[in-house]
Amino acid sequence: MRHFPPRRIVCLTEETVETLYLLGEQDRIVGVSGYAVRPPQVRREKPRVSAFVSADIPKILALQPDLVLAFSDLQAGIVADLVRAGVDVHVFNQRDVAGILTMIRTLGALVGAAERAEDLVQDLERRLAAIAAAPRPSPRPKVYFEEWDEPLISGIGWVSELIEIAGGEDAFPELRHRQAAKDRIVSADAVREAAPDVILASWCGKKVVPARIKQRDGWSEVPAVRDNRIVEIKSPIILQPGPAALTDGLDAIVAALWGERP
Repeated sequence: MRHFPPRRIVCLTEETVETLYLLGEQDRIVGVSGYAVRPPQVRREKPRVSAFVSADIPKILALQPDLVLAFSDLQAGIVADLVRAGVDVHVFNQRDVAGILTMIRTLGALVGAAERAEDLVQDLERRLAAIAAAPRPSPRPKVYFEEWDEPLISGIGWVSELIEIAGGEDAFPELRHRQAAKDRIVSADAVREAAPDVILASWCGKKVVPARIKQRDGWSEVPAVRDNRIVEIKSPIILQPGPAALTDGLDAIVAALWGERP
């Protein structure tokens, strides 16, 4: 990097944007993903430079960033272009709750705010522990989280963990460690046989249509369908592996399972 801490940062995904704002380091951000919506003012304060798997490379280079923050192999093409252009890039790859907390610590260190990052992590850890320790009725409700509808894709690692922290039982816990969405495809029959008590859906930015879920062949007797317990959780608060998932996302799961807010 030209400077430490970096003075000009471009964030290609939302979770690093939210984290920098929470750390009070938002003035370093000079460009963000088009999906960045947290906190709300980011939409008017920061220029959009990318989608998720594509980016305006000339626009990013014109911002003269000291550091670009990216996420996972899905952005490898963008990263390669930036590296070839001589830009410093840090690629995160968090896929579970522990990884999210490590991302916050690492980002804090990268911007010279390690102490504030540790304080934020400890606050989040206390919150997670308190929700996990809350007394709940037995048995734990079985939860099917649907990340996509065509094909059916079950929830990624951190979502599965948050369901358990909220007091639920993931219908497909064996899939939580599979990073790629294609490796978490489940059949309609498998969901029917799992008989979830609750269906949580977040169709990756597309509006969830509960009526379409109810109309699937053989699902009328699935407890969640029969009892009308199909709940949409908005993508920005659950499918971004950052603070949003550990706060508003977890709260939404608790509300869906127990009808309460932490």
